[in-house]
Amino acid sequence: MNGRILKSTGSFYKVATDDGIIECKLGGRLRLEELKHTNPVSVGDMIELSEEGLIIDILPRKNYLIRKSSNLSKQTHIIAANIDFIWIIATYKQPRTSTGFINRILVTAEAYQIPAGMIFNKKDLLNDEEKEDVLYLIDAFKRIGYPTHLISSFDKNDIDLICQSLKDKTTLFTGHSGAGKSTLLNAIESDLNIRTGMISQKFEKGKHTTTFAEMHSIQSGGFVIDTPGLKEFGLVNMSAHELADYFPEMVALRSKCKFHNCLHLNEPDCEIIRAVSDGRIAPFRYQDYLVMINSDEII
Repeated sequence: MNGRILKSTGSFYKVATDDGIIECKLGGRLRLEELKHTNPVSVGDMIELSEEGLIIDILPRKNYLIRKSSNLSKQTHIIAANIDFIWIIATYKQPRTSTGFINRILVTAEAYQIPAGMIFNKKDLLNDEEKEDVLYLIDAFKRIGYPTHLISSFDKNDIDLICQSLKDKTTLFTGHSGAGKSTLLNAIESDLNIRTGMISQKFEKGKHTTTFAEMHSIQSGGFVIDTPGLKEFGLVNMSAHELADYFPEMVALRSKCKFHNCLHLNEPDCEIIRAVSDGRIAPFRYQDYLVMINSDEII
C-alpha cells in the first residue's frame, strides 16, 4: 500500500492512504538513514507501507527543500518534498527578515528546481518610508522573475490574491517565526485553526507555534504545507563555481565575463560586476551572493 506523508513528528508519521489517514512508524532500513538527515522521511513524501503499517520505502521525489539542520551540524534537514511552489513569508519589521535569509531560500529552491516567490506581510504596520523600501525589494525580485506581493493578512483582497495561486498545487509556506505565516494560512482557510503566537517586544522575534511541518488540504483543491519558523537557513552541498547558477540574473550575463570560470569577485572584465555598477543587478542581491560564496558552507 502507498501513501503520502501529511505530518512528521520524528517518531510517528500521519499518512494519507486510499483507506483514509493512518499513523505509521519507520521501518528499520529507513531509520539508518537518520545518520545523514535529521528526518529521512519528510512531509510530502510518497511512501510504501508494509502490511504491518511500517514505512519501508520512499518513492522517487520530484524535488525537495533542504537545509543544514544548524550552523554547527553536518546533518541536513529536509523541510518538505514534492513541492509545486514555495511562498517565503517575509516582514520588514516585527520581526525583520533579512534579504540574506530570503536569498538563501531562493538559491536552494533554484538548485532543486522549485518555483518560489515572496510575500511581504504586515503592510499595515509600515509607514510611507518603510513601504518605499519594501516596494524597492519587490520591484527587484519581480524583475528577476519571482512573484512578489506586499499584503496584510487582514485584507480580504490580499488574501484572495494569494488564494488564486494555490489552486490544485502543493504550496510550501516558510519564513521566520513571527512573520505571520500561521495567521495568513488561517485567513486562507479558516478551518485549519493553526496556532498563532505573539512577538517578543524585547527582541522583536517570533515564538515558535508550529512544532512540526504539516500538510493540509484546502477548499481550492490544493494543499498547503505549514512549517516551523526558521531562525536561519544553511546551504547544503554547493560549490563556489555553481553558486551563480542559482541567481537567474547572473545566469543571463555570465557568458560575457572574460574568464569562463569567473567567480564574480574581483576578476578583470567581469560582466556581473559591471551589471551591479550600472543597475542591471540589484546591489543587495550581489552583496548576499558575496556573503554566501565566502561562507564556510560553500565547498
